Amino acid sequence: MSNVKNVTEKIGKYRWTIAALLLFSTTVNYMDRNVIGFLKDYFCSEEGFGWTSQDFSYLTSIFTLFYAGFTLVAGWIIDKIGTKVGLAASLILWSVAGIASAFMGKGLIPHCIARSMFGAGEAGNFPASIKAVAEWFPKKERALATGIFNSGSNIGAMICAIFVPWCLLTWTEGSEFLGSLHGWQMAFIITGLIGFIWLIFWGFFYKSPKKMLEEGRIGQAEYEYINSDADEAPAVAEEEDTKSVSWGKMLTYKQTWSFAAGKFLTDGIWWFLLFWLPTYVKQQFCGGMSADDTAYTVMITNFIVFGVAIVGSVYGGSIPLTLINKGWETYKARMTSLLIIACVPLLLLLTQTVAKFDGMTGLVLAITIISLAGAAHQAWSANLFSTVSDMFPKKAVGTVTGIGTAMGGLGGVLVQLLAGYCDQQLGTEKGYAVMFAVCAFAYLLAYICMKTLVPKHKPITDL
Repeated sequence: MSNVKNVTEKIGKYRWTIAALLLFSTTVNYMDRNVIGFLKDYFCSEEGFGWTSQDFSYLTSIFTLFYAGFTLVAGWIIDKIGTKVGLAASLILWSVAGIASAFMGKGLIPHCIARSMFGAGEAGNFPASIKAVAEWFPKKERALATGIFNSGSNIGAMICAIFVPWCLLTWTEGSEFLGSLHGWQMAFIITGLIGFIWLIFWGFFYKSPKKMLEEGRIGQAEYEYINSDADEAPAVAEEEDTKSVSWGKMLTYKQTWSFAAGKFLTDGIWWFLLFWLPTYVKQQFCGGMSADDTAYTVMITNFIVFGVAIVGSVYGGSIPLTLINKGWETYKARMTSLLIIACVPLLLLLTQTVAKFDGMTGLVLAITIISLAGAAHQAWSANLFSTVSDMFPKKAVGTVTGIGTAMGGLGGVLVQLLAGYCDQQLGTEKGYAVMFAVCAFAYLLAYICMKTLVPKHKPITDL
């Protein structure tokens, strides 16, 4: 154990500070994104906006559509201007748009406009974060680093599970101190402002590994470890890293389509949990409860689901590292991990069956299954993102991630529309049975598509 500690101290560990910064930004990203999920019941109530579930699905679909479309541009821009500026600009845009949502009134169209700009801003988070991981970590650590920062999506959801209900209760009649602002408005405003705190840390702590080496903020040993993969050139300073490649060229590679297929078929599953889990818990298990008990049940169950998902994100990222340390080839370790993980969501087929059990038993069993599926998704996501830097040079990582994330967003649009239809037309029992069945098989289908497109490890070397 002491030998491992000595090796770590010799190499240095500043790269984990970078992972912490990305965790912070992703937490902010998902806090801002999750606000509407916990405001759905208010938006769709008579005392709120009076929207229908279908109206709400239009709002989330518009956000998802713009998010998907702009990731194509965002990934290419980030490869062009660099990680530091790209991620900062993205956060500023989505934070301003999130705050603007507080002043859109009750109309669906104004909220769709604000959410469109929000989606455009958020499009830069994952391309920039994955590019940062590729710059700062060797291949064998990338899934773990991705799992760590990706767990911010769960932390953000957990914070919202407590914070948004608190806002609704605290500013029920508007605040005298803040004029006529209500709880739903304060939820948008406060979460939007938090992002600007992150900017301070990002500006001070983030630079490319080469710049940090030149300034003496990391040692030569850590720099060489970061660039220890034989098939990759060392990361260059950001101002030199301007030779990006077109996303059109990237579409000619099967490796791009492999990643895109994995994102298209599975991203929408997570978005379904983000936006519809509070509604499912309320409709399935809270009949006859008081308003306070309902709010408490929704808050606790969501907190549990996203809390367990944090474990899945970090542990899932460590699975290929364990296999690689045993001598496995990187891509084989990654794909084997994905196959194992893809089997776990099949448990969702049992969700509506166990939900019918009497008393708290049904709730506990259903939430246990959903928690395991959420953890599996996060483990899947950490490894799926890492396949990009396994197959593409660092200068193309942002572009390819953007393409895949765009396809994931498109899949998310379809899932949101399906969820809205099922909830409104089929009812809770049948509607969510359909949705859980879709979620259950999505990952195995994605794995089959990916292996069909890229059966063996074929890194791109001609860019």
